[in-house]
Amino acid sequence: MVHLRSLKINLLLFFLFSCSFPEKNCEKFKIGNFEFKTEIDGTEYISYFQRTDSTEIEVFNGVTDTSSVRWVSDCEFILKNINPKKSKKSITMKILSTDSDSYMFEYSIVGDDSNKKRGKVFLTD
Repeated sequence: MVHLRSLKINLLLFFLFSCSFPEKNCEKFKIGNFEFKTEIDGTEYISYFQRTDSTEIEVFNGVTDTSSVRWVSDCEFILKNINPKKSKKSITMKILSTDSDSYMFEYSIVGDDSNKKRGKVFLTD
């Protein structure tokens, strides 16, 4: 009985320590210049943006948008459009994993968890 219990504990510890969790060094991506590629109706578009601790300026398809940035945790922030005020809906952004020059993220309109999308952003500086 004791041997079986010891085996169960060892198996549990093995599974816990053998699982690899994605790297998350979000601090590195809070400020900088970035690039995001997306496909819309079969056409690839590239968005460039510069983020400071409180503002993000994005150029997408020749149009510049400015949003406020509010970090709610080390790896999650909320974007609220400032100029132009085309949308009153804020977007929640959550960094899921990082590597040396990019991060995977998930985003959705605040309060709409049913329509989450994912993407990958590259650090350009």
